Amino acid sequence: MTTHKRSALKSLTRRDVLRLSGAALTTPSLVPSAALGLDGGTPPSETVRVGIVGCGGRARFIREGADVKGFQVVAACDIQRQRAEALVRDVAGGAPWGVYDDLRPMIENEKLDAVMTMTTTHARTRVTLLAMQMGMDVYIEKPMCLTIAEGRMLVDAARKHGRVTQVGSQQRSMPINNWGSDLVKNGAIGKIRVVEAPNFVGPFRWTKTSSADVTEPVEPWWDAWTDQAELRPYDTALHRGWARWWDYDGGGLVFGVTGWGTHSYDQINRALGTDDTGPVEVLLEEPVAHRDTGRSEPRETVGGVVVGDTGDEDTGTRYHDMVARRKLIGPRAKMRMRFASGTELRLHLDGDRGPGLGAIFTGEDGRIEINRNRLASNPRELVRAPDNPGPNRRPESAYHIEDWIECIKTRERCTADVEIGQRATTLCYLVNIARDVGRVGEALRWDPEAEQFTNCDEGNTMLGRPQREGWELPAV
Repeated sequence: MTTHKRSALKSLTRRDVLRLSGAALTTPSLVPSAALGLDGGTPPSETVRVGIVGCGGRARFIREGADVKGFQVVAACDIQRQRAEALVRDVAGGAPWGVYDDLRPMIENEKLDAVMTMTTTHARTRVTLLAMQMGMDVYIEKPMCLTIAEGRMLVDAARKHGRVTQVGSQQRSMPINNWGSDLVKNGAIGKIRVVEAPNFVGPFRWTKTSSADVTEPVEPWWDAWTDQAELRPYDTALHRGWARWWDYDGGGLVFGVTGWGTHSYDQINRALGTDDTGPVEVLLEEPVAHRDTGRSEPRETVGGVVVGDTGDEDTGTRYHDMVARRKLIGPRAKMRMRFASGTELRLHLDGDRGPGLGAIFTGEDGRIEINRNRLASNPRELVRAPDNPGPNRRPESAYHIEDWIECIKTRERCTADVEIGQRATTLCYLVNIARDVGRVGEALRWDPEAEQFTNCDEGNTMLGRPQREGWELPAV
């Protein structure tokens, strides 16, 4: 049996419960039940009552669940209550949903079956743990945790409490992405030698203020929003731009390590069949420096299609709408990882080269490029097979929400179960840790079973984070 070491953590207290109200900015918008196809046509026994925690920007995707039977959002919770009120007023069309600034009464009063945790990353583990302890199945926005150690806690809690979990890596549920992954995994291009993936931008360090600058009592909501991180004076750049900063995320920007890396690296695990393991070596190839992500202008196109890195002009990957056309400058460094199979993962690609949300797989007999909702190959016939399901016929998140709802009913594990989420998220944090350690050219050996480095004590100190006094995570 696998064992995972972690520091002793205190038990959940009443104070924990009262302050857990979704201390975050990132939540799906809410829409009327009629708009979701849940206006009375679904028997109550088949309806999963869902509450949202955190009421900010990440979340228009909730509308993509419009045709998912049995999916009913009935309540919203945010540590700033007015944000939840605004969502119900402006987006839900005044539907009579419960509005809360505390997670516990929302769960109890609304008789919920499940919770979607869309909080800031640094608060997400706490909120998710509490929801699971209170009997909730959970949809966890990605990245699902702030550290590798936190992710293992979430896996342990899900197994202990028997919760159904879905991590928000929606490419896992897209038919065309899974079809392409199966091509790779089932040997369509032979043994995989090299995988090429983006060289994502890491988080920035906040140096403007520190706890020493807190000279007077702060607003209670700001204290709670800060959660486990260092308490600093309120600053809009922290509150609104939290995904930029190391204390709150691992690089949550567009083309950031945890913002997009969780999608790309999860795609790699799906195709390589490494959903329950990880690399055995991590190598930093160059010093970390602030570098731009690539050219800001669109790439060359042929007939409206971007020339792909596989060499097939007519099947190349389209320039993904989500790829920023302006340069993003941030901490980056090329890296390599090696899996026990011998497959080498090269994190070299820029933002305007190759699949920003996937990877290029090179095997003994060809290449396959997998991006979100699009495939390319060499030989090109591989992706022209008649059983290719083609581009999505529904909104991209609908498949993922539907899988979660179905698994809640059957009690089976979701396509992006928390263990799968842990392995993809771990790849992201291994990038950040290796860059922080800074040993250029020295292979850091990683034990994917113990989830520890075997030759880097400094790296092992970064598997978790010091937590602010009074805001330590509850024990699992």
